[in-house]
Amino acid sequence: QVQLVESGGGLVQPGGSLRLSCAASGSGFRANVMGWYRQAPGDQRELVATITRGGSTNYAASVKGRFTISRDNTKNTVYLQMNSLKPDDTAVYYCNARAFSTYWGQGTQVTVSS
Repeated sequence: QVQLVESGGGLVQPGGSLRLSCAASGSGFRANVMGWYRQAPGDQRELVATITRGGSTNYAASVKGRFTISRDNTKNTVYLQMNSLKPDDTAVYYCNARAFSTYWGQGTQVTVSS
């Protein structure tokens, strides 16, 4: 049974920073690609960033230059450093991990507001 547990969401002012973490657990689980998606109220879930096991990254145009994704393969953990946050970044952020199947975390709320 694979579980993804996210942490690090919260309320931050515009221009502030947050760091999300997602730890994957499960006997022998090794994710090929890990990433973050987000969903704002009334919108579809969208890609934020992904990272392969080898460290190749992909970002949505809206976050490029502000967000940084990284991972620690020894801990099966992926991180999302979010800087220069904007109100438009407000959403529930979901961790995603892909091996033979695709797994999702429960989501963590990020609210950017003054």
